[in-house]
Amino acid sequence: MPGANERALEKAKSLAADTVIMDLEDAVAPDAKEAARETIRAAIQGGGYGHREIVVRMNGLDTEWGQADLKMAVDSGAHALLAPKVIDGSDIDRLDDAMSRAGAPADMGLWVMIEMPKAILNIKDIAEAVGRTRLTTFVMGTNDLAKEYRARMTPDRLAFQTALQLSVAAARAYNIIAIDGVYNDIKNEQGLIDECEQGRDLGFDGKTLIHPSQLDTANRVFAPSPHDVEHAQAVIEAFADPENAGKGVLKVNGKMTELLHLEEARRAVEMDKAIRAFEA
Repeated sequence: MPGANERALEKAKSLAADTVIMDLEDAVAPDAKEAARETIRAAIQGGGYGHREIVVRMNGLDTEWGQADLKMAVDSGAHALLAPKVIDGSDIDRLDDAMSRAGAPADMGLWVMIEMPKAILNIKDIAEAVGRTRLTTFVMGTNDLAKEYRARMTPDRLAFQTALQLSVAAARAYNIIAIDGVYNDIKNEQGLIDECEQGRDLGFDGKTLIHPSQLDTANRVFAPSPHDVEHAQAVIEAFADPENAGKGVLKVNGKMTELLHLEEARRAVEMDKAIRAFEA
């Protein structure tokens, strides 16, 4: 949500989104950044967002607005800070230190945009910072990657497959949440479906969105289907059956099922429970 748009920030309170990112960077013109900062502060402190996670996307620390953005996010009580254009692990350390000096609580998360070529080359170095900092989440900045790569944004996102896959690999290796980039063509519903499906197939945990009309599609694609949940419950029940005690491989609904599938089954069931709780 553009931080300067008070109406949009108010509408976010009723949307079926897990997270609301209040933007101070690309979506806000330079001469509107100070006013947007105060608009966001008032919105967060006013409350009303329920269980939605509130994240503030700041301007880079090296800009004239970065420090003030960060301080406001900390003081406002936002759940996390989203920093743009990081390129290596030292950027994560610097951001974490700035958050500490601003008084951020230990449970305030640090999200980072993965949108620069150097970030892709240094993705392991960035991910390794998770053990010593507040880093929790990668957000793919595919628009900025397209600009930096001088690449065309084709429907199959061919130019970005290496970047997307390396980022997911690093996220999985270091237990970091990975969120896919935005889809720009708001009126192209089938294009959004295809890109969400691709992101899910690649292993992303969710997708950043730029319009409320995109929510239903993203929520449907990234949530476990009723069939997935039913099968997951069957897997859990099969391994819990005393007759299968000590077995590492079972046949469930005609499929070979190992202990690694049990972990995935539990995750699917827990996600389904969380979605139902949110909807309630």
